[in-house]
Amino acid sequence: MPRFALPRPSATKSILLGLVAALLAVTAAAQSATTTLRIATEYPATSMPGLGVSYFVQQVVQKTEGRLVFEASFDAAAGFKSADMVDAVEARRIDAGDAFAGGVANRYPLFAVSSLPFLADSLPRAEALLKAARPAYERFLQAHGQRLLYTTPWPASGIWSRKPVTSPDGMRALRIRTYDDMSQSTLAAAGAQAFNISFADAVARIAAGDVDAVLSSGDGGAGRKLWQYLPAFTEINYAMPISIATINLAAYESLDAAARTAVDQAAAETEAAQWQRIRSRLEDNYRVMRSNGVVIETNVPPAVTGALKAASAGAISQWQEQVGPDADEILRRFSGR
Repeated sequence: MPRFALPRPSATKSILLGLVAALLAVTAAAQSATTTLRIATEYPATSMPGLGVSYFVQQVVQKTEGRLVFEASFDAAAGFKSADMVDAVEARRIDAGDAFAGGVANRYPLFAVSSLPFLADSLPRAEALLKAARPAYERFLQAHGQRLLYTTPWPASGIWSRKPVTSPDGMRALRIRTYDDMSQSTLAAAGAQAFNISFADAVARIAAGDVDAVLSSGDGGAGRKLWQYLPAFTEINYAMPISIATINLAAYESLDAAARTAVDQAAAETEAAQWQRIRSRLEDNYRVMRSNGVVIETNVPPAVTGALKAASAGAISQWQEQVGPDADEILRRFSGR
């Protein structure tokens, strides 16, 4: 009968050590594997939402040491505008998205609250309105398969046009892009020809001559696409709206506990950074805008603001009728009752 030699003890030890080393290498590779998700916005990287997306992406990478990466796209390059973003994230056509709330409101009226005319026309009121509305936002998004990450405030909305708007007649002469149904009806009631157009489509419509004014933030980042056509900005302080960033719930829950914690922390830090950034943004915006030839009208005649406020009468009650109990709760919390 043939005899088989048993491995020497030293050889057996070497084999075991090799197996352990291989197992540790596989484990380390698994631990260092990168998960990649996608996040998108329709706004430029230099805009307030664009800066928020970049900051969030950076914070996630740092907190996970590169194990979780969000690939960011801007200028609607991923194919989604704000009105489409909630549905796109719910269907996971994109893992996460940043959307202007007024654009989302074209499909889901709850989100119109931050852009209701002359309701949140200052930073303290915008912060108070967000606090009042946040529970309703979170319930809605949960029902649509996603999680609220953070919000971004916009500088107050004004009118970009070829020359400052200094009279009701000047306003009535405008063919103006607005950003939701409410702003469209308000500007129309003030006598302008108003069109509800996404920001991503606005410049093409201006270049084509379809519109000659834009209701939008006095934001130097977003304004880079506007001032070559519309070198005047009238500070009417129509509203101080927000953008919202959300993540698909299944994508979020598929992450391990450490990664979810990192996402939550990154989101909280992004929101804090964005609301802090807005405090100096207006001054910086106006400096950049003026350096690029924009005429900024800050002393708006009372006849212009009066006409707009008269045109917006009933906007809040109309929104309440559209939204129902959530609207009543938000306004009650906002007023402190």
